[in-house]
Amino acid sequence: MANRDSIDRKISEWLQPENFQDYCPNGLQVEGKEEVRTLVTGVTASQALIDAAIEADADMILVHHGYFWKGEDQRIRGMKRERLKTLLQKDINLAAYHLPLDDHPEYGNNRQLANVLGIENPKPLGGLVWEGELSEPMTPEQFGRHIAAQLHREPLLVGEGKSHISRVGWCTGAAQGFIGTALDADLDAFISGEISEPTTHTARECGIYYYAAGHHATERYGVRALGEALAKEFGLTHRFIDCDNPV
Repeated sequence: MANRDSIDRKISEWLQPENFQDYCPNGLQVEGKEEVRTLVTGVTASQALIDAAIEADADMILVHHGYFWKGEDQRIRGMKRERLKTLLQKDINLAAYHLPLDDHPEYGNNRQLANVLGIENPKPLGGLVWEGELSEPMTPEQFGRHIAAQLHREPLLVGEGKSHISRVGWCTGAAQGFIGTALDADLDAFISGEISEPTTHTARECGIYYYAAGHHATERYGVRALGEALAKEFGLTHRFIDCDNPV
């Protein structure tokens, strides 16, 4: 068992959210019970995750995608009302960390994705983009199959480039706009979660392979690693719950 605020302070100490200009509040978003025994982690604080956390007897839910995004309707109604109502009725804490969790050198989504894909010498390239090397060069098709096998999701491959891929860049989630950073670094391929219409033309015309590997699929690993670290730090029961999302 651990105190809710002690857990939140420890996460802030590790992730340092004050160093980021984010689109949502990082930290404790919905206050619940003071003492935490069971921590559930997941990608998004959907109703499905909340319901699964209740089944797991969770005292705190920790996610990458929480609530109260800039520009969203601030009224508490509909879907938002039901989610908040459930959390408050069950006295469950909800904590969310967005960009600080993407960027962390140990628990971050980008660092963890490198571990999953076996990318060597991973390091920040610029902004939120990371770079690294494959242990052996692969054809674009081979690398696509490798991504699919590791993430359990078939990536969308677009673009043209060299016959084999050695140096890759990546940024999890909706980071297709950062393809220019990979181009400036003369990388062979760039991986992200989503794709937009202009990305295809950029990849084709600028000589780089682009893999849209899934927003959810690329961001499952940071929050799980953070949850495992918190469980070790505070002696908590931790369970990562993966609510399927094809995007």
